[in-house]
This record gives sequence, C-alpha cells and structure tokens, in this order.
Amino acid sequence: MLRDSAGADRWPRFVRNRSEQYEARLSLVQVRGRTRCCLPACADPCCPSRWRTAKGLAEFSTHAGAAELLEHGLVTLQFVDHYEEPTEVYPLNPNGSPLGLAGVCSEDGRVTAVMPHPERVFRSVQNSWSPKEWGEDGGWLRLFRNARVFLA
Repeated sequence: MLRDSAGADRWPRFVRNRSEQYEARLSLVQVRGRTRCCLPACADPCCPSRWRTAKGLAEFSTHAGAAELLEHGLVTLQFVDHYEEPTEVYPLNPNGSPLGLAGVCSEDGRVTAVMPHPERVFRSVQNSWSPKEWGEDGGWLRLFRNARVFLA
C-alpha cells in the first residue's frame, strides 16, 4: 500500500473537490524545485496539465499538514497562477487544496502521486498551446523519461 512507503504516512486523504463537482480543465502546475522525486529535472518547471476528477482536495488531519509536506520536500507539484505563484483560487486550483497542492512523494522519492494527468499531455500536439522549442515532445514526456532513469 502507498501509505506504507517511507514518508507517505504524512500524505493527505484526497476527498471531493471544494467545488462539489466533477472538474475537467487545463491547469498550470509548477514542479517544486526542492523535492525528492524525479520531477525536478522536467524540461519546464511550469507546465499545463489536464485535470479530470471529482476528488482531489487534499484533506489533512492537522491544519499545518500541507506546510509540513512542503517543509520536508514531499510536495512535488503545486497549482500556480499566471505569475507562477502557488494558488488556492478557483478555477486555477480546481480542487481547492491548501498551498495549491497537486502532487506528493515519499521520503525516498520512489513513490510519487500527482493529481493532474501528465499521461494525457506528453506530446506537444495534445496541448492547446506549446512553446516551439518543445518540438514534438510535450513538457510532461520528460517526467516519464526521468522516472525510468531515477528508478533504474
């Protein structure tokens, strides 16, 4: 089970979105620079990602839960605004999670859970827009390549 991984015991429960509805949208997420998983080496620290779910709001047992994850380098992704600042504002943060939480990892970095769906936008043509320098590869393809190298 995921919670048995080192550091996953701090993970929140993921419950119904604050909007109380199914959300399907394109959101901007930022890869946290100080995290223990394979994400920091992604091509672009800020990437658009598809989001489709009714559950994703991070619910912690303590008020400081999200801040503790951030402090220990266990937050992998955060929803950000157009200034690349973490946000809790809807619809930029479609689930309403504290500190814009969109992904977590275990202490050893071998287990990573992300709320958006990077597998749906790994090619640049799958995005509604993309920088020309991406070429055919979307910003999220690097995630899968990095994971293979990180875990090898």
